[in-house]
Amino acid sequence: MNRTGLFIALALFAVIGLLFGLYPELDMQLAALFYDPATKRFPMSGVTLAAFSRDAAMWIAWGIAAPSVIAFVVKLVRPDKPLLVKGRTMAFLLISIILAAGILTNLTFKTHWGRPRPAAVTEFNGAWQFKAWWDPRGACPKNCSFFSGEGATAYWTFAPAALTPPSVRPYAYAAAFVFGTVTSGLRMAFGGHFFTDVAIAGLVTFLVIWLLYGLIYRWAWSRTSDAAVDVALTRAFWPLYRWRQKRRGHDVGPAPAAV
Repeated sequence: MNRTGLFIALALFAVIGLLFGLYPELDMQLAALFYDPATKRFPMSGVTLAAFSRDAAMWIAWGIAAPSVIAFVVKLVRPDKPLLVKGRTMAFLLISIILAAGILTNLTFKTHWGRPRPAAVTEFNGAWQFKAWWDPRGACPKNCSFFSGEGATAYWTFAPAALTPPSVRPYAYAAAFVFGTVTSGLRMAFGGHFFTDVAIAGLVTFLVIWLLYGLIYRWAWSRTSDAAVDVALTRAFWPLYRWRQKRRGHDVGPAPAAV
């Protein structure tokens, strides 16, 4: 998560955005590689193993995030207990996946950016007109094509890769890139997304991860400690915990400075 990675991501964003913005037909040409004009469908969408692989990719990504989710829930219920995972690890993984794969994709762009999916455009036996990646005026009413939530979730594995030991971190990054790219390729093969949907999903996700890593771990003015995260959550959840204990006839007092 150094500046070189940031510059590469921004350069790719500029190149892909401009190239496919000026020549949006490139998106159609790439999508056509997975389309069968004879059957008028995307054949991979009916392959059981491919569909299972798509689901498995999401299980893997959320499986990686699961310990942090569990730690957060346990802390919410029992703020008097220490976190089950490191505070910064939990914060970094949960905030990054919620932002990249949740808020920025499903709650923001996919909800308000009306770009139809490949399988829904007239060139591929659909009902709606194709739109370039930058044009939100498509006919899709909800859960639209830009940008890919599953692509963002798969590329989110860059976040846990960033927390691996330095000796294996390059290999972890490579594995995350392959995982995200294969998963995104499946979404294209199913007719679920255009190339720009998955490419921009990956780049946005990387930028979110890069920024959060700097805020939590690198920059002196914002970085924190595992203990500070634990204490902050204890104080945040203590009023609810204290209220529950009072209903049971126990007064636990004010929140402790540490647990």
